[in-house]
Amino acid sequence: MDYRQKDWPELLALAEFVVNNKIHSTTKVYSFMANYGRELKMEADIRRKVKVKKVIEFAERMKRV
Repeated sequence: MDYRQKDWPELLALAEFVVNNKIHSTTKVYSFMANYGRELKMEADIRRKVKVKKVIEFAERMKRV
């Protein structure tokens, strides 16, 4: 990790996975389960550059909008 926090795009997918795969204190179920009715499974490397590139493209598109 970078102490200057410049590596957040590389860690964004991991943070999303952790949040969606944690039991919520109110609902007592995983956020992903509540939204999609199934468990969240990690089947691939979530730190791949392809996903980071898509996140950056999405952020740029949101800025334009």
